[in-house]
Amino acid sequence: MAEPPTPAGGGCGGAAGTAASRVAAAGAALCVLTGTAAVTVTVVAAPGPGLTGYVSEAGVTDSGYAWPYRIGVFALATALLLLAAALPAVPRVAAALLTLGGLATLLSGAVTCSAGCPLPPFERATVADLVHGAASIAATAAVVFAMIAIALAPAAGRPLRRTAGVAAAVALPLAGAVGLAMLLVGRSSLVGTLERLLLAVAALWGLATAVILAAGPVARSRGRARMAK
Repeated sequence: MAEPPTPAGGGCGGAAGTAASRVAAAGAALCVLTGTAAVTVTVVAAPGPGLTGYVSEAGVTDSGYAWPYRIGVFALATALLLLAAALPAVPRVAAALLTLGGLATLLSGAVTCSAGCPLPPFERATVADLVHGAASIAATAAVVFAMIAIALAPAAGRPLRRTAGVAAAVALPLAGAVGLAMLLVGRSSLVGTLERLLLAVAALWGLATAVILAAGPVARSRGRARMAK
């Protein structure tokens, strides 16, 4: 029996159909793991206010953990850029958003905030603080919108859409809560906790998406073998 035509993007997104995109996806998975591990270890090891502070405080120049933190952030930025390269069959808006997120993450790692990473309206911020804060917010927003774009894209395939849909359903309210808390409450354990949860969701989504893209051809070949039987 003839096999039905495979839709654009196949079962796991069109990026999974080429060797280059599989390599990019595998590299993205490795970068997510490396970057998340580096940032997590740095945040835990660095002396600071704990949950009442921002994650970025671990990267303050005089903290002693600036470079390990930056390496982790740059690895995560690379992961986003590699994911963007691995999604050619998905509507371009998703790849564009991931590229924007990667570049904004690079900027947030290159421009560190001052002690405490102060942000308005409750604290007086320097230019570097504003640039770092804006880049971090833009990066997170771009990733969340990329989740939504993929979830709504039929060409992405069911595994990618389902993963993005679940991640977006969790990340979107968290992002809104972080924004409101920063404006209404300011620096607090509430903001710190919400920020960490949001970043964890983004990292898990990035890892899951990269794994799906890297393993996509294998999954499709197994499905075809079952159909042949």
